Amino acid sequence: MVHLVERGPIADESLRPIGEGGLLLQGELIYRVGAFSDLRLEAETLQATIIELTEDFVALPGFIDVHTHICFAGSRAQDYALRNAGKTYLEIAAAGGGIWDSVQQTRRADQAELTRLTVQRATRHLRGGVTTIEVKSGYGLSVAEELKQLRAIKEADSQTAADLVATCLAAHTLPRDYAGTPEAYLAEMAAQLLPQLKQEQLTNRVDAFLEQGAFSAAQIAPYFAEARRLGFQLTVHADQFSAFGSRVAVEAGALSADHLEASSDDEIRLLAGSPTVAVALPGASLGLGCNFAPARRLLDAGASLAIASDWNPGSAPMGDLLTQAAILGTFEKLTAAEVLAGITCRAARALDLADRGRLVAGLLADFVLFPTADYAEILYQQGQLRPAQVWKNGRCVHPSPARA
Repeated sequence: MVHLVERGPIADESLRPIGEGGLLLQGELIYRVGAFSDLRLEAETLQATIIELTEDFVALPGFIDVHTHICFAGSRAQDYALRNAGKTYLEIAAAGGGIWDSVQQTRRADQAELTRLTVQRATRHLRGGVTTIEVKSGYGLSVAEELKQLRAIKEADSQTAADLVATCLAAHTLPRDYAGTPEAYLAEMAAQLLPQLKQEQLTNRVDAFLEQGAFSAAQIAPYFAEARRLGFQLTVHADQFSAFGSRVAVEAGALSADHLEASSDDEIRLLAGSPTVAVALPGASLGLGCNFAPARRLLDAGASLAIASDWNPGSAPMGDLLTQAAILGTFEKLTAAEVLAGITCRAARALDLADRGRLVAGLLADFVLFPTADYAEILYQQGQLRPAQVWKNGRCVHPSPARA
């Protein structure tokens, strides 16, 4: 995949595949990309190891999932059944289900169990070609429990070949066992939790759910101001059911505004005119049975669009990024280039990671090999064509080296 524009529509003609191409690696990095015959001569001169694939494969950058909640315990299958029976997400949450149910189940798990579960899910994602995975807290909702989650994510990162990018989502919802106001809760998180995250180097990212039943723009403003003062990058759960979060994201200088199912033309114009990346979460639309984010209109307006799985126990339990991205492309009429950019180079922008997301010299050697001669097959098969090999930091991590 060549360098693609960072914003707006992308025609498939922009994907100029290199026939009989290859990658020359140097340690964790890509040293050169080009025709295999040329690279072979250079590799022989350098006395490098040469791996020649005799069958047809398409190489893509390692996928980047910029929005997940895979550090959790328990299941919310009952929520799913209730939604299919006609209850809304907000009705289920008001009755004690939803996020609060996952909070209770996650609090009952110890750090070791959360680490194990996170590694298990990250490993599944890695086998699907996802080499970088953002992971949120937000099922702790107290200083001690948020620290437990974020420490588990940090430990899980050391136990999986994928890169885990932690995000603090203490502003997920007001915990039901908190006696004070939303403002008091956020002030406590800002004063007691955020400095501890910096001290332990657990994350440099802060997120908030801006929605009815969660937090308002006025409530989150002081919390975000303190997070920025401490040096945290921001991202926002925005416009999922009501449209006001994207404006907060843009005005706060957030890296991304995620969800956007309720975004109108006003929000689309606002995002398109800002550096904030719009992140569509088709898994949540599939899990909740609601409309998709207006991906086509966002792109046509000039926005930068990333696509993420939102893998979580409640609204997006599938957790298959490639399948969801392919389905979003079908419903929103996205080109293959737009979909693939949304889970590679544009996704990297949403995490402020300039060292990955493209197959160019000097970037991390994170790439995925699909057993096909035509890249169009990858989205055409809607996730059923699985990677033959996944490489992370210049090393084949799937299949495992012992079986490769």
